[in-house]
Amino acid sequence: MARSTGEDAQALIRSLRSAYAATPKNLKIIDLYVAFAVSTALIQVVYMALVGSFPFNSFLSGVLSCVGTAVLAVCLRIQLNKDNKEFKDLAPERAFADFVLCNLVLHLVIMNFLG
Repeated sequence: MARSTGEDAQALIRSLRSAYAATPKNLKIIDLYVAFAVSTALIQVVYMALVGSFPFNSFLSGVLSCVGTAVLAVCLRIQLNKDNKEFKDLAPERAFADFVLCNLVLHLVIMNFLG
């Protein structure tokens, strides 16, 4: 039974690799950006756990900034994906402009929260 589970896992990994190889380059860049934002948030959480959270507003605004940016980037990726028929009439420039505007509003709120 363990052998078939291992073979199934290898087949799944091969399938995911072949599907991701067909992904356009701009979506891979967005995926990398999302991974960077999430890893930055995780580093901040680990740092807070080790050192402490004396200026809690700073910690909270840093983590919320990373998570918010990652969520907005995922929304951008969904809008730019050619396979997604829901946003087929949306121009890529418009999607990117929405992403930039939402990031601007997010970071203005974060800056206000810092106090």
